[in-house]
Amino acid sequence: MILKQELLLRLLRLNCAFLVAGAVVVALAACTESEKAESRKNVDTAVEKTEDATVAAARKAADLAEKARDNTVNYFKSPDVKEDIHAAKQALKNAGSGLGASANDTAITASVSAAIARDPELGPRQIEVASKSGAVKLSGSAPSAEAKSRAEQIARTVSGVDSVDNRLTVTN
Repeated sequence: MILKQELLLRLLRLNCAFLVAGAVVVALAACTESEKAESRKNVDTAVEKTEDATVAAARKAADLAEKARDNTVNYFKSPDVKEDIHAAKQALKNAGSGLGASANDTAITASVSAAIARDPELGPRQIEVASKSGAVKLSGSAPSAEAKSRAEQIARTVSGVDSVDNRLTVTN
């Protein structure tokens, strides 16, 4: 970055020198010797001031660039930003966990429903299955107490089922 600034400074000086030289040539062509000397002095003074201003501007730009870099680094190292980044990571992690749990509940519900549907006595019945975090809830009707108990046992055999809330009612 400093090399770019130095190159820019040199280009500015060179452009200024050409402009000043052109002005000197024009001014000198129309002047007497004393006027030429005075013009050269004025031009030299103007060139020096221009060079000084250019150097000062380049230094100021370099200082501002360094301050901006330092401020950016300090900003990303600040506790508030680190805390925000940590909170965002946790939110993404929690969102992923929630999606995984939801997909798992859906798989458990489908597996329990399919297993109950394969039972000849329970299959034709309207048995609703719901699951949340491994807890399965059965609702609807069963033709007998044995069938109600069998539905619960079928649900317990499905992978991922931790508990069964059997709310089936016995209807003849």
